[in-house]
Amino acid sequence: MSGIDRTGRPYDLVLFGATGFVGALTARYLAEHAPQGLRWAVAGRDERRLERLRESLPGGGEGIGVLRADVREPATLRALAGHARVVATTVGPYVLHGEELVAACADHGTDYLDLTGEPEFVDLMYVRYDARARETGARLVHACGFDSVPHDLGVYFTVRQLPEGVPLTVDGYVTADAAFSGGTLASALNQLSRSGRMRAAARERARHEPRLPGRRVTAPPGAPRFAPEAGAWALPLPTIDPQVVRRSARALERYGPDFRYRHYAAVRHLPVALGGAAAVGALAVAAQLPPLRRRLSDLRRPGDGPSPQKRAESWFRVRFAGEGGGERVYTEVAGGDPGYDETAKMFAEAALCLVFDELPPTAGQVTTAEAMGDALTGRLRAAGITFRVAARR
Repeated sequence: MSGIDRTGRPYDLVLFGATGFVGALTARYLAEHAPQGLRWAVAGRDERRLERLRESLPGGGEGIGVLRADVREPATLRALAGHARVVATTVGPYVLHGEELVAACADHGTDYLDLTGEPEFVDLMYVRYDARARETGARLVHACGFDSVPHDLGVYFTVRQLPEGVPLTVDGYVTADAAFSGGTLASALNQLSRSGRMRAAARERARHEPRLPGRRVTAPPGAPRFAPEAGAWALPLPTIDPQVVRRSARALERYGPDFRYRHYAAVRHLPVALGGAAAVGALAVAAQLPPLRRRLSDLRRPGDGPSPQKRAESWFRVRFAGEGGGERVYTEVAGGDPGYDETAKMFAEAALCLVFDELPPTAGQVTTAEAMGDALTGRLRAAGITFRVAARR
């Protein structure tokens, strides 16, 4: 890891896709909470919309730069990466629009963050750009919103409550009440329609990942069951989160010699659980058929999202049951609207963490726990997201 000198760049942080739904929330959060002295800019393909966004921010956006960049023009993305120490992007679906920016950041030694929940994209970026990023010192950090910060850092927090050097197991149970945006729907439909390519990308990654001599890390899907520790029915949750947790456990020896994580949705009433499982199955089938996929996409267009009132009423809670060395611990990570207000908070604080905090020396494709574990946990606690030990046995 040689690294590239980034001290002479004009911006500490550039937010790409700032005029989108989550992008605008992130820009507002940064304008309200970033420390004085942060040199940052908003970026996107429409300079007029960026100017209007900047003017709408607290303080009239004084001192915030505006940069034009377009995913259809790779030269603009390379210029963007060369202007910043950290680039944070909300422009998805990432498997369609994200690769050129990852490549540019890996080449320029620029730290990169996104909000992807797309396993195919993350696996492809590992295969294609992890080695280059290690050469230049770039940290490529995917899934920096509700996918997968509460789960990745929640497991990290739980593991630190358990004995060292022993086999550990952690189960996570997710409960939430929230709405989704058009961008989220577009990414989900695109991901469901590419299941074959997703499996192929996972196999290709597995061929490139180094072995773990003397250690074992697994994240099996588990089986539907009633979970007394959650007081609810536990349904395997097929998101990117367990894969991210598994990668953190591979990278950090604190997870022990034999670590297992299972990830569930926690649903109190069995009929609701069955209905939810059927709805996900129907959505997966519909995503395979282009006419149905287009009709579903039209239900909510990218850039649309829930109202401030709905977001104010939304919440999430993830409960973890960890066990090892004869000890058992229950922890909880909780907050407000998961998909938007809290995602903007997590995303912004992760970017600020990379800009300002003293962190472990990492490079290449890394997780939030691996790159920022204690520092980002502390930032999120200070910002109002709960990390707590609920009980010990």
